[in-house]
Amino acid sequence: MKIILFDDKSWRTLRPLTLTRPVSELRVGILTIREKWEKRLGDKVAYLTKDYLQEKYPLSVEDDNLLINASVCPNPRLLGEIGGLQPGEMLLQGDCVIALRVDKREVAAFNPAVLPGLVRKEFTGEFNRVEYPYHVFSLNGQELEIDFKLLTEGRKSAPLDNGVRVYGKYPVFVEEGAVVRGAVINTEGGPVYIGKDAEIMEGVLVRGPLAMCEHAVLTMAAKVYGPTTLGPYCKCGGEVNNVVLLAYSNKAHDGFLGNSVLGEWCNIGAGTNNSNLKNTYVEVKLWDYETRRFRKTGLQFCGLIMGDHAKLGISTMINTGTVIGVGANVYGAEFPRNFIPSFAWGGACGFTEHMMPQFIATAEAVMKRRNKVFDDVDRRIIEHVFADPDR
Repeated sequence: MKIILFDDKSWRTLRPLTLTRPVSELRVGILTIREKWEKRLGDKVAYLTKDYLQEKYPLSVEDDNLLINASVCPNPRLLGEIGGLQPGEMLLQGDCVIALRVDKREVAAFNPAVLPGLVRKEFTGEFNRVEYPYHVFSLNGQELEIDFKLLTEGRKSAPLDNGVRVYGKYPVFVEEGAVVRGAVINTEGGPVYIGKDAEIMEGVLVRGPLAMCEHAVLTMAAKVYGPTTLGPYCKCGGEVNNVVLLAYSNKAHDGFLGNSVLGEWCNIGAGTNNSNLKNTYVEVKLWDYETRRFRKTGLQFCGLIMGDHAKLGISTMINTGTVIGVGANVYGAEFPRNFIPSFAWGGACGFTEHMMPQFIATAEAVMKRRNKVFDDVDRRIIEHVFADPDR
C-alpha cells in the first residue's frame, strides 16, 4: 500500500510558507509533518501537491493507496483508525477529510475540495492540524513534546559537559556529535532536544521546551524561551521566544524575535527586532492570502511570518503580525507595512521589485555557503512564485 500525503485547502491559507513547499514539509515540534508520518508508519511517503511543486516533491501511486491529509499531525488514536480503513472508506471530522483508502484511478481523480463518494467514518477524537501560519508556533510546544518522546524513547542521551547547568523536571536529550559549553538549561517548562552535531555556545540561557535539529547553532549569550524550534543548519542568537525556523535560516545576532515562523534560507540582520504584542493588547490580525485581507488570529501574541529566501537588514523594526513573502528584501529604520508581498525590495519609504537575476545570484551565493546548490528545479519553483499575481 502506498502512503500519499495530500494538500487540502490549507495549502492556500498557509502561504507564504507553502508557496515553495507542500504542507507536509512544514516543521512543527522537532519533525516535519512528513517525518512524523514516516516514523509512525515505518515507510516513505509520496506527495499530492500543486503541479509546480510536484517535480521536487513527486507523486507515486500503487493499486492500493492510503491518502492522508498533510495538514494533520498523527497521534496514537488517529493512527489506529487510519490503519483500520478498508478500500473505499474515508475518515473525516466535520468537513475535514483526514484520510482515505483508494485505488490508482481514484487517486488520479481526487480533488481535495470535493468530498469523495466513499464510505464515511467519523473521527471523534482530538488531533493537531496546521491550517494557518501561526499554528506552526502555537502548536509547537505540544508537537515538540510528542516528537521528543517518539525520538528518544528507549535511547540513552550523550553526556553533557560538566560546565553545563541543568535543572527542571523534563529531560535533556543530546544526540551524537552535539557540543554544549557553559550553558544554563531550565527544563521546568518542557524537554530540550539537542540534535546531531548541533552546538550551544558559552553563556546561552535556555528555558524549554527547545528543539535544535542537526547542525543548528545557538550563538554566545543567546536567550531562548520555549517552545522554540531551530531547524537543521539554523543559527540563532539574541533573544527569541516561541519561534520556529524551518531550516537553513539565520538570526545570529542581538535583537528580539517572538511568536514567529521563518522559512528556509532567511536572514535577519543585527539589531533587528519584531513586536509580538500590540500596545493596546488587542487580538492580532494577520494577512490572509486566501481572502486578500487581514484575518483575526485569536491570538494576543503574534509576530512575524517570513517566506523562504526573505531577508531583513540591520536594525529593521517589524510590527506585530507582519507577513513577508518569498524572496523579499526589507530594510530601513521605520516600520514597514504589515504585509510585504514576495519579491518586494525596500522598506517603509516604498518598495520596488526584487528582480529575478538578482534574486538568483543571491540564492546561489547563500546556498553555496552551506554546500547546497540552487538547481534548475528550485529555479522553476521560484519562477512560478515570481509570476504568480497572488504572491
